[in-house]
Amino acid sequence: MTDGIAWDPLHHELDRWQAADRVARFWLRDDDAVEPTQALETLMALACQSEVPLTLAVIPGLTGEALAARLVEDAAVAVAVHGWSHTNHAGPERKKQELGGDRPADVVLGELGEGFRLLQRLHPARFLPVLVPPWNRIDAALIPALPGLGFAALSVYGRANQGGPVPLLNTHVDIIDWHGTRGGRSEADLVAELVAELRHRFAGSDEPVGVLTHHLVHDAAAWDFLSALFAVTGRHPAVRWSPASELLGP
Repeated sequence: MTDGIAWDPLHHELDRWQAADRVARFWLRDDDAVEPTQALETLMALACQSEVPLTLAVIPGLTGEALAARLVEDAAVAVAVHGWSHTNHAGPERKKQELGGDRPADVVLGELGEGFRLLQRLHPARFLPVLVPPWNRIDAALIPALPGLGFAALSVYGRANQGGPVPLLNTHVDIIDWHGTRGGRSEADLVAELVAELRHRFAGSDEPVGVLTHHLVHDAAAWDFLSALFAVTGRHPAVRWSPASELLGP
């Protein structure tokens, strides 16, 4: 329930923002979209009902016309480039990575360029020139080449250190327990993370708070948390859910 004790810290933090006449910016990124599914329908319906703009990180090499046809009339949904095929090319015992240094840079960048053009063609009205690396990992040596492919921003996970060759539009709170149940994380833990991110911004950071979801693996706990989060923040005057296009600037 959104009025439960677990949500009190977020209520109190947002009240502090309101008292200071400040508004916290949030944005929503969902990864691994490929085709229309019931889980995607649930996510889109929930976001629409809550008036939360949604950015889908779409895997270019696995998607096609079916998803494009489904999204054609959903103005509040944007599409970003989620690597190429979400294939792990890292060696054994290493963290999974598609955009690493295990392959020649021209091969990796060639795939990213192809993915950029494909999604731009499939989703002309909602395409965002944003790269979302699979597993939120990319070899630093590749980043300076991204603007030449047309990318205006990079979106990974964690607080951004700005000043690099590409602006960052990151996510900060992942609702999935990847190392445990692989379903929704504890409500109390997620609320605590949201509060920590808000306090960091209240102290001076202007970075929007990015919430990360993966609709294909959501269980009841994940859906319940997302519904409660949208209800709590949607009613509060100190919160604005922003479209990613707005956060990218001109």
